[in-house]
Amino acid sequence: MKTAFSYRLYPHAEQEILIHKTLGCVRFVYNRMLANRKEIYAPCQDDKATWKQPKYLRPADCKKEFAWLKDVDSVALANAQLHLQTAYKNFFPDQSVGFPQHT
Repeated sequence: MKTAFSYRLYPHAEQEILIHKTLGCVRFVYNRMLANRKEIYAPCQDDKATWKQPKYLRPADCKKEFAWLKDVDSVALANAQLHLQTAYKNFFPDQSVGFPQHT
């Protein structure tokens, strides 16, 4: 027999603001890193040797440029990077999965 639990959160106003900030920042970082990868990938489509050596944008790099990203949890931003990496790993072996999209 499998058991499931369902939880409901009732955040107060300050927590709700922080949750929305975090989700917005994660979306911003994901989209920014995706745009960076598209910029790197576009000119290097023919030259695979150059394409494998790029320096991708990281959440820490975004924090240097946008100070307001320091207000949210860094683990959430790091997870955005992991999700983007997973999306690329799923796309390249099987292109029917579809190219990663902006959120």
